[in-house]
Amino acid sequence: MAYLERRVEERLDPRKLLPGAKSALCVTWRYAPLAGEGPEAKGDLWPGVALYARGDDYHDLILGRLRRLSSKIEEAFPGTKSRAYVDTGPVLERELAARAGLGWQGKNTCLLHPKDGSYFFLAEILLTLDLAPAPPVADLCGSCTRCLEACPTGALPEPYRLDSRRCISYWTIEHRGEIPEEVREWLGQWIFGCDICQQACPWNWKRPRPIERSDRPELSAPERRADLDLIGLLRLSREEYVERFRGSALKRAKLEGLKRNAAIAMGNRGDERYLPAVTEALSDNAPSVRSAAAWAKAKCWPEVARSNDS
Repeated sequence: MAYLERRVEERLDPRKLLPGAKSALCVTWRYAPLAGEGPEAKGDLWPGVALYARGDDYHDLILGRLRRLSSKIEEAFPGTKSRAYVDTGPVLERELAARAGLGWQGKNTCLLHPKDGSYFFLAEILLTLDLAPAPPVADLCGSCTRCLEACPTGALPEPYRLDSRRCISYWTIEHRGEIPEEVREWLGQWIFGCDICQQACPWNWKRPRPIERSDRPELSAPERRADLDLIGLLRLSREEYVERFRGSALKRAKLEGLKRNAAIAMGNRGDERYLPAVTEALSDNAPSVRSAAAWAKAKCWPEVARSNDS
């Protein structure tokens, strides 16, 4: 997460991103719940992918909408300048969204809203237009610690603090190269991101009105990825990867990372049908994939691994 150390001054002062900025128009865009519905839930790949990443890349989906909104604002208020961000650039999105009254920072560090939970994207438009601030939302976590208790890796050592060194999302998405052996079992079935602390949060399932299913088809896995499982992912060629993951947020982990994570998930599941694909991956071009495959084989099928070594 070294990128967070860069451009600190701009993170702390948005006026360095947009000279003359006076306001931030913050928005949320709900992407869930989708679990168990539609093609995104088929196979054994999608249960290990965070809900937000199962459809098309949210950066592209939201940024176009924000830019259209920016144009309308500039037309309505001549002389206004704007700049839009969607989880990009040195912007403290969660803090801005909390100040805009879109929720409060929960103990799992996600932004929470009493009606919409936390399954939403954050985005914002910096404006030179002076807008009245929205009232803040009170912290309603109370004495609840379900998210801290649910995290299997201890990445939430105390309320409101996330240790990225133990976070499944960090290891499956941001980390490059081999994953330390002591970390591999932490990942469980996850190959991209993690929803555990959100799944545990009562604001995502216990509320006056339940969250309705998102009707946006672009948030569901498209057909070119819907039938992909762990075996198919581990055997994926570069050409197939480019085609299948075109327009997907999963490309953030790159092909090597996805295959590495798939091998580790196989090792944590131990299904016999994975053995041929894991064995083939021992000859993969990427060292991290070979290492993960060797670990999975030794963990789940030690007798086969020993016989191959002898």
